[in-house]
Amino acid sequence: MSTIALAMVLVAALCHALWNLAAKRVDTDGYAFVWCYDVASVLLWAPLAIASLVAAGHSLSPTLLLAPLVSGVLHIAYQLTLQTGYARADLGVVYPVARGVGPVLSMAVAILVLGERPGWAALLGAVVVIAGIVVVATGRSGSGRHGVRAGVLWGGATGLAIAAYTLWDSWSVTTLGQPPVAYFVTSCLWQVVLMTPTLLRRRRHGLGGVVRLRWREIAMVAVLSPLAYVLVLEAMRTAPVSLVAPARESSIVVGSLLAWWLFKEPDPLRRLCGAAIVLGGIVLIAV
Repeated sequence: MSTIALAMVLVAALCHALWNLAAKRVDTDGYAFVWCYDVASVLLWAPLAIASLVAAGHSLSPTLLLAPLVSGVLHIAYQLTLQTGYARADLGVVYPVARGVGPVLSMAVAILVLGERPGWAALLGAVVVIAGIVVVATGRSGSGRHGVRAGVLWGGATGLAIAAYTLWDSWSVTTLGQPPVAYFVTSCLWQVVLMTPTLLRRRRHGLGGVVRLRWREIAMVAVLSPLAYVLVLEAMRTAPVSLVAPARESSIVVGSLLAWWLFKEPDPLRRLCGAAIVLGGIVLIAV
């Protein structure tokens, strides 16, 4: 991997950890918060998506409209599950569990459904990821054992959503040949459209407060989440996916360190050790 590609991946990992820290700070009305940063992402990144379509000679097609619809549904499940997890448990539990479960489930689907046959290193990696999650899950939490259990359960559910949208998005971009940036923005637009009826019916009274009090967090997620995505895509143009994928998951360790530093979450050594083990397992899966 070139120095530039490695730098892009590491910056993407930092961006990913930082936007998750911003999401963790929002402890009220997660639904309105998710809707707000999806709207902000569309407004911010739509010009780049349009420019990329024009430059590549692409145009809107039924596939570019419908494939992101499925992605949008899966991303809504991911975003709301993640936000609920952060509201009920420590980031140092939810984040590494979610990022570890996703690759393991993706590999399981690839084996059982797609008929792929990974090597021994990938199978060992899945076992290592599970071991790392056990290390994290047997630690302490600011809200006691219930907080650890909640973190593992919500982190696992988030990992399930990650595996689902990863498999679908990968198939859409590779097999269907969808332009990544336009695909991403269209998916965000669908998320806004699908979430708006519930927002207007049940959450509109809290929307103003979320915008007023959490505009910084909204802006951080709207900027950093898509930026991390785009940087990884650019790195994959010049470096093998087998190197990019594990390198981007260094965000697990970064997120665990920042959670201890900023939120004073307990048991930092155990969580950092568990996060490092999860990262090692992901590296083996990607080999």
